[in-house]
Amino acid sequence: MTGDIRITDSHCHLDFPDFDGELGEVIARARAAGVHRMVTICTRLRQERAVRAIAEAHAPVFYAAGTHPMSAAEEPLATVEELVALAAHPKFVGIGETGLDYHYTAESAEVQQQSLRIHIAAAQETGLPLIIHARDADEDMARILTEEFRNAPYNCVMHCFSSGPALARAVLDLGFYLSMSGIVAFPRSMALREIFASAPVDRILAETDAPYLAPPPHRGRRNEPAYTVHTAQMGAEVFGMDWTDFAAQLEANFERLFPKAVL
Repeated sequence: MTGDIRITDSHCHLDFPDFDGELGEVIARARAAGVHRMVTICTRLRQERAVRAIAEAHAPVFYAAGTHPMSAAEEPLATVEELVALAAHPKFVGIGETGLDYHYTAESAEVQQQSLRIHIAAAQETGLPLIIHARDADEDMARILTEEFRNAPYNCVMHCFSSGPALARAVLDLGFYLSMSGIVAFPRSMALREIFASAPVDRILAETDAPYLAPPPHRGRRNEPAYTVHTAQMGAEVFGMDWTDFAAQLEANFERLFPKAVL
């Protein structure tokens, strides 16, 4: 990546032990690649202080916090008041990640749904975007997001979107965003690329979900924010756009959804 092209890794996990001892180098590699901004995500609220410290120590890094659905049964339920208080921090830019995951943790579906509604209420109150994890729960996800949107509008990104076309249509109809991860660049992800290609290009973000889901040519290795470039370049192909124009579109989309993260 060269010249003035800049993009954002809208979702990574820089507090994970995979980056211990080399966080400075990881952020430097991202910036050298043109990834000038990152949002690191806290998945358990008891770790919020450590995630906040990363954002405070590194100018290109912003953060969000919530309770990941796979942890919802293991962690104390967040409260709306707790999340709203966290949102006062100048580098706190989103609510989550929250959501539903029935792939490994279907037995906790009820508490996941309760947790999700709490996070939605915090997004409604703060005006910050909701960051959603969805896996094998498309019907419940579409139903809850739609029900709560009818109660009070809010904005949202479906992070690492890899669900089906029905959920994509449901959330796009609400004005929400879909985020591309490295999965979109996997050779067997043609159906997913088709879902993205049918979405409005002004509703697309790019992310790594680092340290997971590294795109080719790094597949199978630890992911890091610099590799957002590979996913975004695949996105340009999906939409049939010039790389410079698509990168600019991604930046405009991110800053529309995450106005607190405008540098």
